[in-house]
This record gives sequence, C-alpha cells and structure tokens, in this order.
Amino acid sequence: MLRLEGLRIVQGDFTLRADLEVAAGRRVAVIGPSGSGKSTLIGAIAGFVEPQAGRVIWDGRDMTAVPPGQRPLAMLFQDGNLFPHLSVARNVGLGIDPRLRLTAEQRARVAQALERVGLAGFEDRRPGEMSGGQQSRAALARVLVQGRPLLLLDEPFAALGPALKAEMLDLVAGLTEESGATLLMVSHDPADARRIADEVILVAEGRAEPPVATAGLLDNPPPALQAYLGD
Repeated sequence: MLRLEGLRIVQGDFTLRADLEVAAGRRVAVIGPSGSGKSTLIGAIAGFVEPQAGRVIWDGRDMTAVPPGQRPLAMLFQDGNLFPHLSVARNVGLGIDPRLRLTAEQRARVAQALERVGLAGFEDRRPGEMSGGQQSRAALARVLVQGRPLLLLDEPFAALGPALKAEMLDLVAGLTEESGATLLMVSHDPADARRIADEVILVAEGRAEPPVATAGLLDNPPPALQAYLGD
C-alpha cells in the first residue's frame, strides 16, 4: 500500500497537500486542471520533489528521506528518456544496471521485456530509427525490466495519436495485471482514466484527494473537475 501522510509540498506561492492511501495492485489515474500539481505529486512520491511536511510510506516503510534510486518504484516520463546514441537493448538494460555490465541472465531479461512489448528483433536499433510508438514501447520495456512494485507514469503517451495511445494504455494495463504492480498515471485526458484506471485521484485547488472509483467521479464530477472538463 502507498500512503501519503500529511504531505505538504511548497513551491514558491504554490502549496499542494495530500492525505491518502492507494491499495496495492490498483491502477489509479491522477487527473486535474493544468498546473494543479499532478506531476508535483508524482515527483514527491518518486523522491524528485522534497515535501516540507508529511511522509511518503510504501508497504509500511517510510520513504520520505530515501533517495529516488533506492525507492521501490519505476517511473516513465512523457519523453521516455531514451538515449539516442544507445541501441534499444542497451537503453532497456539501463533499467537493470546504469553501467550496462549485464550478466547473461540480465540480457535475457532485456530480450524478454522487449518481446513482451512487441519489440523482439529491435534490439540493435537506435531510438531515431523507430517510430514514436515503438520508442514508447522501448521506454515501457525499461520500466518493465526493473520489476518494481510501484509504477509511476507522467503522461508518457500524450504525444501519441488516439489509436496508438489506446494501444499503449491497454499494454500497460495488461502488464500491471500480470505483475501485480501498483500504478499511478498522470493524465490530462479523462478518457485515459476510463480506459485503464480502477480509481482516480483528483488534484485541484491545492489538494490531492483520496482515490475514488473512476466512473463515479467522472460521471458526477465536483465543481473543480467540471470546470476543467467543460461541457
């Protein structure tokens, strides 16, 4: 279980508060108006944003002071963070060892992850030789190969077209269901939440609200969310 206990993040004149729990194995969308603090919230869970108060707790362990690289999570950003000078296999291998000194078993894990995301045979290609969708799959494989119990996605498929984005969301849903990982996914599109998320965390007016059922929230949005969604 992920628990944010009395969390308070201050950045200039912006303050975000969170007091919530996410049950293990749930798929949760993080939605809200632009600038409301969605990525800030994810950044605090990942350890890239330091809170001024409160705690980030995973499975009973206080992670608030734990460096990002030592937290039991993997994060996928919007740009995928693929290195253009490295092959796809080496980009994925970075998820196991930043020095890329992989054992035979670890190289097999990389190949298995690429096969799982539909990129078998792409091992030696570089990111610039692949489509946007293929690059997204490679970035997802790097997350997959880490085998972490908590996955954080910060709008990683926002630049993809509707059909390809739906395909990637379905792939993420399938992978997390297989692994049992907990997923938090930032999105600006309520359709993404409906497609993949069991629950939604609404971030608005300086607060990240506890997760609620996706359909219930989106079918009867509170005023802050209604203003964002429009008609």
